[in-house]
Formats: sequence, structure tokens, C-alpha cells
Amino acid sequence: MSPFPRRPLTAVDRLLFAALGAVVLLAAFVGHNTPAVPKATAGVPGRSAATVDASAAALPVVNLPAGSAEVLATTAPATVLQPQAAAKKWLPSGKGMWIYEPAKTEGGNVDAIVAKAKATGLTHLWVRMGSAWDGFNVAPFVDRLLPAAHAADIKVIGWDFPKFEPVEADIQRAMTMIRHTTPGGHRIDAFSPDIETRAEGTRLSPENARRYGSLLREAVGADYTLIVTVPRPSKERPTHPYADIVAGYDAIAPMIYWLDRQPDTDVAGALRDLAKFNVPVYPVGQAYDGSPEGGRKGVPPPEELFRFMRFAQNHGAAGVSFWSWQAANQPAWNAVRDAMEFRSPEAARSTPAASARIDSARGEHSP
Repeated sequence: MSPFPRRPLTAVDRLLFAALGAVVLLAAFVGHNTPAVPKATAGVPGRSAATVDASAAALPVVNLPAGSAEVLATTAPATVLQPQAAAKKWLPSGKGMWIYEPAKTEGGNVDAIVAKAKATGLTHLWVRMGSAWDGFNVAPFVDRLLPAAHAADIKVIGWDFPKFEPVEADIQRAMTMIRHTTPGGHRIDAFSPDIETRAEGTRLSPENARRYGSLLREAVGADYTLIVTVPRPSKERPTHPYADIVAGYDAIAPMIYWLDRQPDTDVAGALRDLAKFNVPVYPVGQAYDGSPEGGRKGVPPPEELFRFMRFAQNHGAAGVSFWSWQAANQPAWNAVRDAMEFRSPEAARSTPAASARIDSARGEHSP
């Protein structure tokens, strides 16, 4: 028996009871006509209720911003495309050779040039495009060389000799070289200004060097490869404005011509002094007769070229190249070919006989 006695329903009681009934009816009506999201797949031909329920349970959860309710997707969301990683800017590796006068480089025969480059294990060529004195004057040669070199997987770096008189003219000429396109759509793979001293006719100053580099970078954009060629740091150039010259470039190519000195100390010293700029360094070795410049007579012997490459690699060089194609004699070409340092994967497969020749030229003995 209830501890509370019943009492007659008042008008207020009847009103509350009617309101409660209306709420119940409304909830039932809404629930009947608005199925829950997980049941959205119900009624699909050939699928049982159990299958539908299992599928709904496996549907991925979509996380909405804070404050939103968690819902289940009725269908799997489309694959989210991840942004592709930015392509790395191309920089040379391995060994290269500098071309100064095309007519004196295998007679200008691009097939012979490419064949010799491949046989020597070269991965890239530095090709003189022109200068402030004679403009861009090798377009026909470049039009023949680029497709042949690229077909052989050999990159081409165009180089120019600016004068900074005025800087704007040098920039305009550089952009003409960089934008030059062969009939087949080929362009040089990188550009390198050879920034010399006042003794070579350049109006070199910190302001001119920095302005040239800034304008050139602005003109080519952030993604284009620029390598600056400079004299090697030495005690003879205590005030040379290297910091102003190299600003804005992706790499540095110091000219290491040891003349009457030794290649190991020269290249090691240059790499040490340029390391503070935190960009790859590509030393340019001497493969020409330096006697007109006060050096020893003749092209450096193979042992010196081997030493140059060995010390360059041991001291952090990113690659090496040699000045120049037309001046190098056959022993120099053989040394570039046979050196174990900076070898391309293809050239790395050397024979025991080749290794013995290298050790003999270095004055070393194989174990």
C-alpha cells in the first residue's frame, strides 16, 4: 500500500499530463522519420542487417573542430593528397671538365666530346658561354652540345666572365644565357659567373659583387642553381671580399691552381677557409701548363692530380673539376679517369689492373 494517499486530479495536473504526452509523441515521431547516421546503409540490396551494422561499426571517424560532435562518415572519405616534397635543387657531383674554346675541344665535335666525357667518367661540363668583352657567342655550339650531353646523362653548367661595368649589363647577358633554349627544348643546368680580381679587368668591389649576386638571384628565382667561381683564398688576397661575392649562391667553385706549390695544401686550405659560408665547395684543379704564370713547366703530373682529388675528398669537397679540356694532356686525362675519388657509380666498377695503375702513379702499393 502506498504511504501517500491518492487525491483527485486538479486542472493543473491534467495540463501537465497532457504536455508530457505531447512530448513523448513528438519524440517518437521524430525518431521514426529521422534514422540515426549509422543506419544510413540499411536497405542496400543484398545486405543483411548484421552486415549493415558491422559496416557501420567499421566506418571511419571524422574528427571535427573543437566543439563539434563526433559523427560517423556514411562512406569512406576520399584519399587525402599529401603535398609532394619540394624537388631538391640540382648541384653537381663527381668530376667535371671546363670547356674554354669549343673549336679547340675535340674540334667542336659534340659527339666526340660526349664520348670522351663518358669514357673519362665525367658527370658534368663547365662551358664558357661568353663574357663582358665578347658577349654570348657560343649559341650554335650549345645548341648541339646540350641535347647530346643530356642524352648521355651529363649536365652542363654555363659560365660567364662579368666585368661589373655596369652590373646591369652583366645581368642582362647572364639571363640571355640562362634562358637560351635549343630547338629541342634544352637549357643549361646551372649558371656560374667567374668573378675575377681587378688584375683580370673586373671592377671588383664589395658593393658591386653583392649587387650582382642579389640581382642575379632575383632574376633567376630561388629554385635555379647558381655557383660562383672565385680565386682560391690565400695570404696574397687578405682583403678579397669573399663574403660579399658568395652571398646568395648555392655553391662555390674556387680555382686551385698550385703552380709551383703543392695541390694538397692548396685545396685543403681553400676548403677550410670557405667552410664558414656553409655551402658546397667544388674545387677546380690545375690540368694545364702553369709556367706562363710562374709555375713549373708542363701540365702537373698524374701524382699531383691524384693528390688534389684525394685531399679534396678528404676535406669535404662536394666534387671536383679541371681547367681545362683543351690544355690537359693524355696523362692528365688518364688520372682524372682512373682516380677512385669522386667516381660515378658507373666508373666505380674498375678492374684490378686499373687500381694497380693508380697505386703505382701515386707511389702506393696495393695490399
